Amino acid sequence: MKKTGRICAVMLLAAMCLTVLSGCHGKKEQTAFAVSEEFDTSREYEITFWAKNDTNKNQTDIYKQAIADFENLYPNITVNLRLYTDYGKIYNDVITNISTDTTPNVCITYPDHIATYLTGENVVVPLEDLFDDEKYGLGGSELLFDSPKKSEMAPQFLEECSFGNHYYAVPFMRSMEACYINKTYVEALGYTLPETLTWDFIWEVSEAATQKNADGTFALNGQEVMVPFIYKSTDNMMIQMLRQKNAGYSTDTGEVQIFNDTTEELLYTIAEQARTGAFSTFKISGYPANFLNAGQCVFAIDSTAGATWMGSDAPLVDISEEALTDFEVEVMSIPQYDTENPQMISQGPSLCIFNKDDPQEVLASWLFTQYLLCNKVQIAYSETEGYVPVTLTAQNSAEYQDYLSRAGEDNDTYYDVKIKASELLLEHEDDTFVTPVFNGSTSLRDAAGQLIEDVTKSVRRGETIDNGYMENLYSNVTALYHLNEYNLPSGGKADLGPLPGTAVALLAGLAGIWVLLILYLLVSNMKKRSKKH
Repeated sequence: MKKTGRICAVMLLAAMCLTVLSGCHGKKEQTAFAVSEEFDTSREYEITFWAKNDTNKNQTDIYKQAIADFENLYPNITVNLRLYTDYGKIYNDVITNISTDTTPNVCITYPDHIATYLTGENVVVPLEDLFDDEKYGLGGSELLFDSPKKSEMAPQFLEECSFGNHYYAVPFMRSMEACYINKTYVEALGYTLPETLTWDFIWEVSEAATQKNADGTFALNGQEVMVPFIYKSTDNMMIQMLRQKNAGYSTDTGEVQIFNDTTEELLYTIAEQARTGAFSTFKISGYPANFLNAGQCVFAIDSTAGATWMGSDAPLVDISEEALTDFEVEVMSIPQYDTENPQMISQGPSLCIFNKDDPQEVLASWLFTQYLLCNKVQIAYSETEGYVPVTLTAQNSAEYQDYLSRAGEDNDTYYDVKIKASELLLEHEDDTFVTPVFNGSTSLRDAAGQLIEDVTKSVRRGETIDNGYMENLYSNVTALYHLNEYNLPSGGKADLGPLPGTAVALLAGLAGIWVLLILYLLVSNMKKRSKKH
């Protein structure tokens, strides 16, 4: 009897091992960062900062000035700046460098990207302890500059950086999408802009703009080129359309829901607009601002951060002066299905800190990250494009309010289209949303845009868009972006791929123990029966 009890105890222990092992497989838990009691100013630190800018030299100058000012305050910290022209390139380089343990100290990124970084072990620093540290946290007593307190961060922007039960980033700048409109063309077609744009209005006016003269030129502009409606980021287009229609995209747990009847309905509508030439995309036709400024587009949807390229007087025009046309630009929120309940995606870069073996080096990185949140940097950077500062202190400052009030004074710092774009975001802060963040959310976002891109290309090639086409499209996009690896049953957990080899070996060993124990019990019972007989 005692022997049987011992055997059962061993079996129970083996079962517990299996449970623990199965619970360990998945996203690596990030260890909370222990904040040092003091920052050691007697040591020298060298940290790297990976940042993004386009062709806006003013942004580069602001980064460099911020670094110089920070290094004057902390002469023992050297910040090395590495600039990228694309967020995707930063993401790819970080993924590559995780495997070699050569990640930067601080980088501009997006929460979707961070979710993938978190599949590594202790790669990204959870920030809540740093936020709350009395000396070096937000608004800390030992900082050598005025840092915003946590309560002075715009709450909705800060919450966008919270996922997986931790804050893994701080917001740096925020933007959303805007519709830049050639108002002159809209009125020439006999229309008046509504208070709130709707999709029906966009499609109707865009169709009207496709009419041609007898010689083949377009009636609206007299040119051979006219693309009435161009969308820059088709991933945002699909995500926002689904949100506005209250249709599935994904759940917070990572269940992929995008392949639904509403998505198919939207794709048929987009296909019809592409067939008539009323609609195209940035990837297919080119940069929306260039078409808008050349008088070859009526509606151009791009980020508010792209406002400095929009309009014939824009400071960052990308086409020749001879190609420019003179027209009145209107800046409005993106089209809606329900004008009483507007929905638009919040976007813009955040800042994350990568874990290092030296806690003092991480603390130095945190000090620099906080410095980028001070008013001087926030206001200066927001004035370069249609961004909005992420702190309430900067938004409500006399300096920033003065900037907003001077729209149109010049076509550079106070370019009216740029300031209108910023004011649009400030007006609609409470109407913005973000998509769920999980390992694979970047792929799902890309897949959302691919659906629109593929349908638009197929129509231009003369392909038939029907049920069979949609089935193949869904299948191809699922395979292209490996969505089956992230798709979850409702309430389930992600398929995180095969277990590591060591885990497989341990499971096999435990299974072997179970087999031996069962055999032992069977043999023991047979011997007992033999003795009785």
